[in-house]
This record gives sequence, C-alpha cells and structure tokens, in this order.
Amino acid sequence: MTEPLTPPRHIVLVGFMGTGKSTVGRLLAQRGGYTAVDVDAEIVKREGYTIPELFAQFGEDYFRAAETEALRAILGQAASLVVATGGGAVLRPENRALMTDGGLVVALTASAEQIIARVSQDTGRPLLQGNLEERVYKLMSERSGAYDFAPVRIDTTGLSAEEVAEAIWDAWLVTQHRR
Repeated sequence: MTEPLTPPRHIVLVGFMGTGKSTVGRLLAQRGGYTAVDVDAEIVKREGYTIPELFAQFGEDYFRAAETEALRAILGQAASLVVATGGGAVLRPENRALMTDGGLVVALTASAEQIIARVSQDTGRPLLQGNLEERVYKLMSERSGAYDFAPVRIDTTGLSAEEVAEAIWDAWLVTQHRR
C-alpha cells in the first residue's frame, strides 16, 4: 500500500517579472487549499511605500533588504502558503536558502517577447524604466541562471494561468513519486 502524498508546506514561485507568479500563485493556492502571499505586497504593507517609491527614496539595496525580511517572515509562518516572490528575490543567496528550506521552489520562465508583451502596460516596475525591450533583454541576461536552483521549471509562454497552475501541481506530484 502506498502512503498518501503530503503536500509541501510552502510552494515558492520564482522567476523573471511577467512570468505569472502572482496570478498563478492565487490559482495554485485555491487548487491546493493554500493561502496565497505576494512578497511585493507584503513589502508595501510593512514599509508603507509602493515599490517604485521604495526604489526612488531608498534605493535597490534597501528594497532588497526589506525583501529578505519579508521573505523570512512569510516563510516562517506555519500555515501552508503559495508564495509569489519578486523577480529579483533570487539574487541574494540568503533568499535562495530561505526558499529551498521553506518548501518546493518552482521557477516560472517565459520568452523575452512574452514578458515584454505582459509588462508593457505596467509603469510601476522601477527596473524597467527607459527602453522596455532593452531593459528586459539586459535584465534577463544579467539573471541568466539565477533561477536554476529551483527543482521545478515551467515555461509559461503561451500558457494560461490555469494551465501553469495545473502544470505546477502535476510537477509536484511527479517529484513526490521520485522520492
């Protein structure tokens, strides 16, 4: 007789901006009976500033420190969560360790063209100021390999958020059967 599969305590979604982490996170949480948490929203709540205001007033280093503290607090919770991180949360080794210790990490990817289409109307992304296409390609190049620590990778290009959530759930089931 096989033992029932135990869902991971947390599912942590990482990936470049525009890959669908927040939207997929909400759907995945509903599907699995988890609570959805968005790290950027938690930072705004804790700091009392929007993300663009934090970058403008205090700089990226300050924001990254606030991100680490928010991530630590979120992943320390006992409740089962689906955590949508910001695209740069993986840049700090400490954050990657918190994520892998906290549960199953899933990297969402997408083509540069898909990301540009998804974020083109979003003016609230401080790292995309200037020529959008140039910034996306530059950041994607700089972050090449940054998400490789995640044991599960899902390419969201051309997929609906529902399809991505289902693919993550299926990938989790596969990882459990390999153990």
